[in-house]
This record gives sequence, structure tokens and C-alpha cells, in this order.
Amino acid sequence: MLRSIFSLYPQVHVLVVDDNSPDQTAQKVTELKDKFSVRLHLISRPHKTGLGRAYIDGFKWALQHSYNYIFEMDSDFSHDPKDLKRLLEACSDDDVDMVVGSRYINGINVVNWPFSRILLSYGASFYVRLITGMPIKDPTAGFVCYKRHVLEAIHLDKIHFVGYAFQIEMKFKAMNKKFKIKEIPIIFTDRVRGGSKLTKGIITEAILGVIQMRTQQLLGQL
Repeated sequence: MLRSIFSLYPQVHVLVVDDNSPDQTAQKVTELKDKFSVRLHLISRPHKTGLGRAYIDGFKWALQHSYNYIFEMDSDFSHDPKDLKRLLEACSDDDVDMVVGSRYINGINVVNWPFSRILLSYGASFYVRLITGMPIKDPTAGFVCYKRHVLEAIHLDKIHFVGYAFQIEMKFKAMNKKFKIKEIPIIFTDRVRGGSKLTKGIITEAILGVIQMRTQQLLGQL
């Protein structure tokens, strides 16, 4: 993934957040730093504290280093690095604050997923829209471009969820602050490398978390 991104976009910087992965991610990134110099960065954390906390640390780092456009994406090639350009072009519009690479904006654009996983993901998206009222067709998407002022406005230390509900919470809070969110279609391909981190606990967090967020919004506590 690093080689693909850097070959496509000479101006892009990449930050890898590693939670002491047993596959020696941090070591491999360190070995590549000599090749990619100032364009490649690494945060090594001693323990796994969840997907959400890793993203929060990454966002804070990006804000501290004055980046204007900040992306999040999976590194298993389910997100095509060629689509980074499309997200950036869409986010460069003055009327757009945040762009989501969407699997469901134009039908279902998922390749090589079993039907059960498609049903779970699409059903979760419908459930989130039903409870929250968000118009976003793919609220659990993890391929996103933010303008820095969105992340500055969202109180990152008050983001509660750590699993896939994190993705919903970020979009919901951005929408609650009246930021303009645009979806563009992508083709999502089942992971080429790595394994799924989806667990029953993560699913439960998302189901209950959506209700909690909507309740907080209604009570003016979001």
C-alpha cells in the first residue's frame, strides 16, 4: 500500500499508526523510512486500544503538522489508492467539508464479499440512517477525506466509540455541526491482505451506540 500510494502521488504524506502488531508493521515501516524520507511517518503505540483511538491519534498528529486535507483508509487494498485523487478533487470544492468513499451511493458496489457480509453491512447502513436521520448511504465507510477545520471543530477527545461505530460517530457529529458531507461512489473489494477485525462486541457497540448518539442529540447533549 505504501509503495502504491507514493508511486501515484509524489506530494502525499502517509502516517501509519501501529498498535504493537505481531506482524512487525512498525519494523517494516521503519525500514521503508529511509526510502521515502519525510513522506512516511509512524506512530507506535504499546497496546491495542481500538480502531477509533488509533484514528484519533492519527488525526491529532495531522492537525499538529498543519495538513489541510486528511484522509483515512484501510491498508488491505479494499480501498483503491487510485481513488484518493477522486476524494481530494471532491473535497476541494468550496461547498464541501468532508467526502466519503461510498459503497452504496449507486447501488451496492462491493466485490468478493459473501452475501451474509453484504447483508450485514447494508443492513447496518439502513439501521443507522433510520435511527439518526443521516442521509449518508454508507455511514460505516472508512474511506474518508476531511478538511482540517472539520476535525478541529469535532472534539476528538469526546469521541466515545472505538470499533466501527467510530466511523458513524464521526459522520454524525460532523453532520450535527452542519458540515457539508458528500458521498462519491467507489468499488470496494474484499481485502487482499490481512484479516477482518469485526467481532460481536463491535457490532453490539454500533447497535447501542447509534441509539445513544441520537438520544444525546435530542437532549442537546451531543
